[in-house]
Amino acid sequence: MSTEQLIAGAFVVAIFLLVAFPVHEFSHAWAAYRLGDSTARWQGRLSLNPLVHFDPLGGTLLAVSVLLAGFGFGWAKPTPVNPYNLRYGRRGEALVAVAGPISNLVMAIAVAVPLRIIHDSPSLWASVLSNDIANFAFFVAVLFVEIDVLLLVFNLLPIPPLDGWRALLGIVDARTAMNLRQFEQYGFVALLLLIVVGQRFLGGLVGGLAGLLLGFTP
Repeated sequence: MSTEQLIAGAFVVAIFLLVAFPVHEFSHAWAAYRLGDSTARWQGRLSLNPLVHFDPLGGTLLAVSVLLAGFGFGWAKPTPVNPYNLRYGRRGEALVAVAGPISNLVMAIAVAVPLRIIHDSPSLWASVLSNDIANFAFFVAVLFVEIDVLLLVFNLLPIPPLDGWRALLGIVDARTAMNLRQFEQYGFVALLLLIVVGQRFLGGLVGGLAGLLLGFTP
């Protein structure tokens, strides 16, 4: 791995662990708190501090997979939620589940809009291209958008134990949700198949959505 690839990988890991993961998990905790469950707050998880959301195994696997394999696979510490405390019952669970991915979408848009303005302005874009520091900062910001879009898309997949699965169980009727729960035992296998077989599809989807937000192909 070249020095440039190593530096880029280090920034990817830092963005995941210091911003994308903490904001994602904080959003779950905040949504649960607003809906009546203080479990995450009592455990100190209603915070943007990256340390309280860091999972040693998930963080280590993320760093190793990014730096050695060229793709990210890891996770933050799951946010504790007591569904019996939530207002709106299973609908409340669905709201808590989608709060994390929505936070990643908001961050992606917040960073993509100024990047799009810079890229579409000939004078600003020329300034970026002519300055190594500005060029590198632009590259890191694009990485930030791609990572948040990845977390948005990946977590909304209806595969247990992802957020999309929990949201699905909260949207369908109780009988259907009960029938679907029997498939939760296959969630890990489904995730492995997605990582091994579906990388190209997932990468294309993430790239397409990131490009839509940025106005150019990353």
